[in-house]
Amino acid sequence: MNERKPEDLEKIEIDLLLRGIYEWYGHDYREYAYHSIRRRIWHRVHAEKLNSILELLDKVMHNPDCMQRLMEDFSINVTEMFRDPSFFLHFREEVIPILRTYPSIRIWHAGCSTGEEVYSMAILLQEEGLYDKTKLYATDINTTVLQTAKNGLFPIFNMKKYTNNYVEAGGKRAFSEYYKVTNDKVKFDASLSKNIVFAQHNLVTDRSFNEFHVILCRNVLIYFNKELQQKVHQLFYESLGMFGILGLGDKETISFTSKADCYKELNGKQKIYQKIN
Repeated sequence: MNERKPEDLEKIEIDLLLRGIYEWYGHDYREYAYHSIRRRIWHRVHAEKLNSILELLDKVMHNPDCMQRLMEDFSINVTEMFRDPSFFLHFREEVIPILRTYPSIRIWHAGCSTGEEVYSMAILLQEEGLYDKTKLYATDINTTVLQTAKNGLFPIFNMKKYTNNYVEAGGKRAFSEYYKVTNDKVKFDASLSKNIVFAQHNLVTDRSFNEFHVILCRNVLIYFNKELQQKVHQLFYESLGMFGILGLGDKETISFTSKADCYKELNGKQKIYQKIN
């Protein structure tokens, strides 16, 4: 018999946990990047004061509240207003002229987290005179962060960073004009959210729900394995209209996917692509 290593047993336990979650709750994490999901599982094992992954499996199967906490751990919620400002600057300069030619615009923010990116886009569209003819769809698997996004309330201590990002992204006004301060929070103006639809959507299991002119999914796919990334790129391809725009995160690419030849680079450095066939 071949000598087995402790990490082999650990992988079996993780596989059992993820399969159990899929079979019992219908949530599919089996194709998330292994090392990332492993870290989050062990975080929850320790947070629940358990000794093993199998103990976590038992608790998750019999305790929906524990399952909810684990889902929160699996959901990656790292975001900020005008994150990677150069992306938004080039979007303003290279994509907005294309969008001006459309009578109406549909944009999908996939994996929107707490909503900072979609509010950033709303500001950009307002400044370019396109907001009133745009519908923005902001989706995430995590209902908790979606509620935060709907509320439009963010910690005031983030505003200095967000203001700097806004300026570097080519902002045309004083960033403070877009929000009001309430205690230690800021509330973004209701005019920014009137054309935003917030909805739960699972990139792993859910299908396309509309045809879009722009899809932004930035710094989400890095947490999926290659097979799952292929599936999500197929979803995006099916959801984009001809000549639609796909925006990815700075560590992501379409180069390895089966759909790579279906796009041209509008800006390779900023990971902005246009569907051409």
